[in-house]
Amino acid sequence: MIHRNRLCSLWNRVGSGEIHLAPRQWQPWLSDTGSLTRKLEAAFNSRIEVLVLADRLQTIHSDESRFFHGRIKRCRVREVLLLIDKQPIVIARSIIPILTASGSNHAILKLGKKPLGAVLFQGHNRNRNRIKAHREIAQLDRRHPLWKDCHRRYPEMPTGSWARRTLYHLKGHPLLVNEVFLTMPPTKSPQP
Repeated sequence: MIHRNRLCSLWNRVGSGEIHLAPRQWQPWLSDTGSLTRKLEAAFNSRIEVLVLADRLQTIHSDESRFFHGRIKRCRVREVLLLIDKQPIVIARSIIPILTASGSNHAILKLGKKPLGAVLFQGHNRNRNRIKAHREIAQLDRRHPLWKDCHRRYPEMPTGSWARRTLYHLKGHPLLVNEVFLTMPPTKSPQP
């Protein structure tokens, strides 16, 4: 019989109460529903710099595919490093189905060095995306596919990194955002 006394490379829905298994200082960062970019900028009192590591069509992991009910295998995958004062803070992997990036959502293809939150949390999208958001958390180890992907892009990737992933809807179309914390943000909790 396996006893689970901590999170370890298993995704757990934030609303299930599993957030309390994460260390207390991580809980506000893992469960926050607002823009991570804005929260980090407020906590560090500095602007986020976005370094694009990859942005291309590729096959996604099976645990990512389940968010799209297994119907989508290849998506646009955008991997970025969020830095503050040249210090890497978060590595993000966004899974954007082709249909999501079409029509009036086409601006998502032109992000460049802007954070994805610039599209997700702007004006009329803010409330719509927050209402539909599904969030999970995990502590990643070396066996986890997301840890391996991040390590390939960022070799200094620490083992045991805390991560969250959120399924958003942009004008009714889904996209999945994985955010892996590379360092502990300042201890003050993010502001709403």
